Amino acid sequence: MWRDGAVVELPVADVVPGDVVELGAGSVLPGDGVFLEAQACQVDEAALTGETFPVEKRPGPVAADTPLAGRVGAGWMGTSVATGTARLLVVAVGADTQVGGIAADLGRPEPETAFEAGVRGFGATVTRAMAVLVVAVLAVLVYADRPILDALLFAVALAVGLAPELLPAILAVNLAQGARRMGDRGVLVRRLSAIEDFGAMDTLCTDKTGTLTLGEVRVEGAVDPSGQADPVVLTRAALNAALQRGLLNPIDAALIAAAGDALPVGVERVGEVPYDFRRKRLSVAVRDEHGAVLLTKGAVVPVLDVCTTVRGAPLDAAARADALARLAAWGAQGIRALAVAQRPLPPGDSWSVADEHDLDLLGFLLLSDPPKPGVAAALRRLQGLGVEVVVVSGDNRHAVRHLAVAVGLPDVPPVTGAEVDTLDEVGLAAVARHRPVFAETDPGQKARAIRALRARGRVVGYLGDGVNDAPPLHAADVGLSVSGAVDVAREAADLVLVGPDLDVLTEGILEGRRIFANTLKYVLTTESANLGNMLSMAATAVFLPFLPLLPTQILLNNFLSDIPALAMASDRVDADQLARPVRWDQAGIARFMVVFGLVSTAFDLATFAVLLEVFRAEEGRFRTAWFVESLLTELAVALLVRTRMPAWRSRPGTALLISTVLVAAFAPLLPVLPLGRLFALEPLPIALVAALVGITLGYVVAVEVAKHFFWRTARA
Repeated sequence: MWRDGAVVELPVADVVPGDVVELGAGSVLPGDGVFLEAQACQVDEAALTGETFPVEKRPGPVAADTPLAGRVGAGWMGTSVATGTARLLVVAVGADTQVGGIAADLGRPEPETAFEAGVRGFGATVTRAMAVLVVAVLAVLVYADRPILDALLFAVALAVGLAPELLPAILAVNLAQGARRMGDRGVLVRRLSAIEDFGAMDTLCTDKTGTLTLGEVRVEGAVDPSGQADPVVLTRAALNAALQRGLLNPIDAALIAAAGDALPVGVERVGEVPYDFRRKRLSVAVRDEHGAVLLTKGAVVPVLDVCTTVRGAPLDAAARADALARLAAWGAQGIRALAVAQRPLPPGDSWSVADEHDLDLLGFLLLSDPPKPGVAAALRRLQGLGVEVVVVSGDNRHAVRHLAVAVGLPDVPPVTGAEVDTLDEVGLAAVARHRPVFAETDPGQKARAIRALRARGRVVGYLGDGVNDAPPLHAADVGLSVSGAVDVAREAADLVLVGPDLDVLTEGILEGRRIFANTLKYVLTTESANLGNMLSMAATAVFLPFLPLLPTQILLNNFLSDIPALAMASDRVDADQLARPVRWDQAGIARFMVVFGLVSTAFDLATFAVLLEVFRAEEGRFRTAWFVESLLTELAVALLVRTRMPAWRSRPGTALLISTVLVAAFAPLLPVLPLGRLFALEPLPIALVAALVGITLGYVVAVEVAKHFFWRTARA
């Protein structure tokens, strides 16, 4: 850079606004700035803007409302010069740069995800229910002249019994097992709770370059002026690329690789007319046994301007119009075209721009950044799982639109970054529903689109791999990146796809839904059964001359019923629970608790009536009998409500089935064991045990009927 009238080398940390920096091929820009001079300068901005091809830079005005990729007079910190030289006036460094703004955005607290909001909401609901239950039961028992200490212990035990105390353990086991299984499928989990958000995701926003596409320049074809394939066009262009002295850019490298063994040998380079942005073409003078030839490749219109013939025929107005029509058609297909021309050179040893005249147009090179293999099928599978796909890219609108159609998205005009700035949050979310393709967006506009969708109740994932993807990765419910992403994108992501195959997205979503389904099974089972039992005990405690269960018996009952609950982490999940996105539904959970809690309460009251009126049970026998019955019904309801279909059509997981059977067999035996006496349980007559089993079977039938009507109503 220039300091005190001389060019010196300084650490990037010493660069300040106002410095003038000399740049050459391979240089990394030390700050944001404007170009004062540029000679054949192309800058690789893919990581920041998503533009696959290097961007031409030249001095000129920089409009603030122009997308980053379109500001040809400006350069950005962290991007690199691919070819040419330039002089840059630094106007911003560090935190004031585009990259610095991204870093500042990542430093803000992460927004609460849908899963975290759901857990918080459920916890608040249960806490309120526990508080109301404790106060109400305590007040009623004190009014009924029960000892205050006994009443308090009983009320607290009821509240503890209502709490899903194993929920943190269930979540931890579920997520740990899910992370291991996802790792086996090629997904690295960096935030465990993101697995549940993955299952709840109903909208996937994705970048284009490097995620949906290969992120590389590919030669799609070499054609003559009539559009027919012609290998000569490729070999001549590859010679131009191989013999020029500048740093190989991605286009030149792709041409050489495509030519392969067909690249002619024994050809000598004898001169060069370097690329510049005024001419937008590069010419190389070569000599072989047939003589000297000037080979030229570059943008179509500038090359046509120095051509007079097309394969020996005159280049008239009709031929030129035909070439321009082909150029427009290729652009609409997301294909970038270059023209290739040549002419014989007279004897000599020096050539210049003045020799670029009277060229003969050989044909065109067709270049693209193609979709990854199988990406269209992968996106169709995501849509089949109820996940809407939205492309959010910084690339130009034509390339993004073509890519969107190629991968199966609607052929609609992309929403541009300029249009994003004119919309409020509601309008932005509405537009995304009907035009799920965004183009020419900067990092802030991408993040704003994500936040707008989330504000409308969507659970949003974002898939990206560049620096420009870090803000939307941070703003999404679940951020997804790939192993080849830049460091900042991987650090901002919650999940990293190790392989290039996007099918792992489908597997990850299904795994997230399995984990959530099994977590919800525990919540629904525990809360519905516990609520029914707690209501029964609270109501009966007012009329009985003794407490229906001792506090220690309530806690033991709760502990034994939780043993099978731990096995729910590995339970099988029905296909219908995997078909659509799932999330916390506080109102639905509350309805489920009330409906099935009341069913449980009804059978509890029936049990009380049988114990008091038929068996004339005394205090100890009453508590023992109801302890056994409440435990059996809670075990039964776990096997019933774990599925929305009839229980006999859905096989539970092996661990859940075995643990449930063992605890159910242990429950009637506990009163006759020494352990039972520690909890004031006493042996029951066979007739009473049989009656309890009969009541449990009746409860099973009632739950199945209630389940059928509940889910039919919920679907309606």
